[in-house]
Amino acid sequence: MGFRQWLSKAERAEAERLPPKSELEEDVIFVLRSIFDPELPVNIYDLGLIYGLQVNPDSGRVHIRMTLTAPGCPVAQTFPTTVADTIREVPGVEEVDVELVWEPRWNKKMMSEAARLELGLL
Repeated sequence: MGFRQWLSKAERAEAERLPPKSELEEDVIFVLRSIFDPELPVNIYDLGLIYGLQVNPDSGRVHIRMTLTAPGCPVAQTFPTTVADTIREVPGVEEVDVELVWEPRWNKKMMSEAARLELGLL
């Protein structure tokens, strides 16, 4: 059973825009939504910090392309490891690679509707 059942109505609607390709991907996305940006009260998935997600359910390998809100972010050196360690806890995940990228530069338009609502931007 996946984790989607615990998402709020807004989060479910956003998640259903691009349905996961596998139950493992669904579980990884659920856990990404449990990781919050250190400076904003929004999870990194809805904040738009995840630029790419590749999940191979056969091998358990997960590759995440992500950014941070600013290149000078004080957690730039440690946050990718935090993300990888958290995703490694998902049952079925055997290997996690987090690639930190700076292009394209993150901006508020990358946030989901749920994130904009949470921050009072709607």
